[in-house]
Amino acid sequence: MSKYDVTIIGSGPGGYVAAIRCAQLGMKTAIIEKYDTLGGTCLNVGCIPSKALLDSSEHYHNATHTFEEHGIKVDNVVADINQMIARKDKVVEQTCNGVKFLMDKNNIDVHHGVGSFVDKNTIKVTDKDGKETTLETKNTIIATGSKPNYFPGMEPDKKRIITSTEALALKEIPKDIIVIGGGVIGLELGSVYARLGSKVQVVEFAKSIIPTMDGTMGKELTKVLKKLKMKFNMEHRVQSVENTGDRVKVTALNKKGEEVVLEADYCLVSVGRKPYTEGLGLENVGIAVNDRGQIETDNHLKTNVDGIYAIGDVVKGAMLAHKAEEEGTFVAEHLAGQIPHINYDLIPGVVYTWPEVAAVGKTEEQLKEAGVAYKTGSFPIKALGRARASMDIQGLVKILADKETDEILGMHIIGARAADLIMEGVTAMEYRASAEDIARISHPHPTYSEAVKEAAMAATEDRAMHI
Repeated sequence: MSKYDVTIIGSGPGGYVAAIRCAQLGMKTAIIEKYDTLGGTCLNVGCIPSKALLDSSEHYHNATHTFEEHGIKVDNVVADINQMIARKDKVVEQTCNGVKFLMDKNNIDVHHGVGSFVDKNTIKVTDKDGKETTLETKNTIIATGSKPNYFPGMEPDKKRIITSTEALALKEIPKDIIVIGGGVIGLELGSVYARLGSKVQVVEFAKSIIPTMDGTMGKELTKVLKKLKMKFNMEHRVQSVENTGDRVKVTALNKKGEEVVLEADYCLVSVGRKPYTEGLGLENVGIAVNDRGQIETDNHLKTNVDGIYAIGDVVKGAMLAHKAEEEGTFVAEHLAGQIPHINYDLIPGVVYTWPEVAAVGKTEEQLKEAGVAYKTGSFPIKALGRARASMDIQGLVKILADKETDEILGMHIIGARAADLIMEGVTAMEYRASAEDIARISHPHPTYSEAVKEAAMAATEDRAMHI
């Protein structure tokens, strides 16, 4: 029986980062992964492959919409979905191999198979051939992630009624596709196929897309996606989804209670994700799980069982790869006797449409609900010289600051490279900077970052200069 200081179940961003940090801190470490490749959902069927397809489809869209304006004449542009998928697969393979390299580099033992608790210090690993291996461990970190969620009546058959996993590997560009859910995953994948020429309809229960983000972002992103000819059915409650053979039929009720029937080649069910804990044998050690299927943890991410921790999508909080990474590092350092810290209020969120949407801190709606006195400043991307030069003129930067102290409370961006620009807000807010602090920092010209400076100036004294 192999003995370890710590064993991590799950090799996604949370799990493999936890393993590396544990190894760096001198612990004998093992990681268990049920699939043949490392990296979990994010690297295999999530963050990485979706970005590969987003980039490929954006190149195609530009070739057919903006190249001529740039003086680039291209005839007979064809979207080869099979090559796009092949490139995506290559990117995934390279990235997963990179994780394997990191495991080897840090002397982390990798066990492939399903890990389940025999007791709190014993884990059984069952590989795909049924062979069992037993590990003895002082500590365990559960990092098994999540899987696509769905509600009654919209059960995926993975043929015509698909999840994000199948949407990343279609053999054809659909003539039309229905996306149930106006959240991050649905909009990203919907925009991929809209750029490639599919007619995309979104069905969303809420009044706005990306409903958990600042309302301004939802409104602006709706305008952007409508330019891709995406259609939106807001405040619609899906009743059923039916595979009719070579088509799919979605029946929903609109806000007036009237029945609406939509048809398409495919229906992408994208109504969030749920914690994945199947086969872990949590009941064998008495680990507490809440009514949402999340593993209960304390402020140190420890479960109710000594020596067992949980991180990432299986615990409360946003289901984000970088949140899982921070938690993996946190647990490793806690086990080493350090005093780590995570500021959950400053974990940024990103929607990788084009332009991108990114946010950190409080939304305007949250500040209103909490009764916080605030001020706001915004600046349109189209006013930037850099944006006009690149033809990426859609979007804006919005900064929320305390009305009395000027401390930045939230930053919300829709625009080119918003996913990178948001880190200016994260850094500033980690140091409790004011809007004036950003306004007085020199930003290079011409860049997109100037919009952040101008929004900060607008929030400070309503003194944005270039609008």
